[in-house]
Amino acid sequence: MNLKRTAAVLSIAAVALFAFDSCRPKRTRNRLDENHFPSIVLWAWERPENLRALDAKKFAVAYLAQTLTLKGDEVIFKPRHQPLEVSPDTKIMAVTRIESQKQTGERVALSDAQRQKLIDLIMKTTTVGAVSAIQIDFDAASSEREFYRSLLRDLRAKLPDNVPLSMTALASFCVGDRWLDDLPVDEAVPMIFRMGADERVIKNMLTSGDDFREPLCRRSYGVATDEFFEIKREPSRRLYIFSNRPWNESSIAELKEGWLK
Repeated sequence: MNLKRTAAVLSIAAVALFAFDSCRPKRTRNRLDENHFPSIVLWAWERPENLRALDAKKFAVAYLAQTLTLKGDEVIFKPRHQPLEVSPDTKIMAVTRIESQKQTGERVALSDAQRQKLIDLIMKTTTVGAVSAIQIDFDAASSEREFYRSLLRDLRAKLPDNVPLSMTALASFCVGDRWLDDLPVDEAVPMIFRMGADERVIKNMLTSGDDFREPLCRRSYGVATDEFFEIKREPSRRLYIFSNRPWNESSIAELKEGWLK
């Protein structure tokens, strides 16, 4: 046996294996699954919600806890004002909505101080009631992505290891824009409603059986009760459902004719 030739073959094989492995989708933790978080999550936005009758074995609740607005060098804090009633057994996710005055053309500093203020306010939502997971809702512009990435990394480092960190994502982020690739989140929830110019393309993609390219977007869907369309949803995927009217027994029952049929 030619040992030099054998060594060369093994070296080539090792390089090929490394190249193959580097192309494989990254496998990251999903703390929501680890914590047996229900697969159906109702978004409870800024309005009175009474969800005491909700079946806690089937449903969780993601409620808007606060809205934080980046303006100049400031972070404007707007807490939730409307009551939310749930049973003690219901799994709760606290949602922080981040908005930016940059979207209206105003200057936003995107400073370290602003990032730290956001983290401090988000961390406070983990101490409220039975909150067991965190979600960030921020439609970051291209120029805000590095700021957002740093925010998520710092936030993940501050959170207890077993607390899930979720984020919402514009559907366009999940199709061909790979900036989500290295984010330290347990899922990126693709918002497949109110999609604007991307609506027809993305709905056609999903109804034909195709999927999002970004692996983090393949763990859940974000949908709305008034925009139902047929998709082949894998049972393992979490479904977040938004309603433009208050939840009640009737509206929850109607889900069986739409997203839960």
